[in-house]
Amino acid sequence: MKHISDTADVSPSARIGAGSRIWHLAQVRENVSMGRNCIIGRGAYVGPGVRIGDNSKIQNYALVYEPAVLGEGVFIGPGVILTNDTYPRSITPGGRLKSAEDWVQVGVVIGKGAALGARSVCIAPVTIGEWSSIAAGAVVTKDVPPYALMVGVPARQVGWVGRAGVPLNATSAVDWVCPQTGERYEQTGAALALLGNDD
Repeated sequence: MKHISDTADVSPSARIGAGSRIWHLAQVRENVSMGRNCIIGRGAYVGPGVRIGDNSKIQNYALVYEPAVLGEGVFIGPGVILTNDTYPRSITPGGRLKSAEDWVQVGVVIGKGAALGARSVCIAPVTIGEWSSIAAGAVVTKDVPPYALMVGVPARQVGWVGRAGVPLNATSAVDWVCPQTGERYEQTGAALALLGNDD
């Protein structure tokens, strides 16, 4: 059974999956599609038409602007911002207040299991690969490969993480292992893959 706080602002056209919880002062806009067992924290904003996969968490005061797409099991930390305008302006070159017709929305796409640390920012359009981790405060300006560990401003890759979110240890130039789960990964060029994964 889903739970929506009395102080949350949830559009009647939003589709909220079973077991999902929307907390105090959160706003979920029109035509949002939210999967099962999701959590939307205090003061978070989810824009019109955003799609959120099952078991995802959007923490307090995060801003998820349309047309973002979040895969299954995505973690959005406190204060994270997913932008949607490549060249933002309040007014047109002629000085008129811009409306929805005056710009093209671009979005952030986040793969299954990825995690964005507190106050990180994604400058759309970007794709965040599955199971990757974005460090707190990082600013992502280009696509992120699956399993990548990204830090800094602008964000740069400093290693790999496994599905547990723990940095992987190299066992050779192309082989990696998770110190927590023992899962093994193989690197091919700039890509990493979990060995024996049928997903």
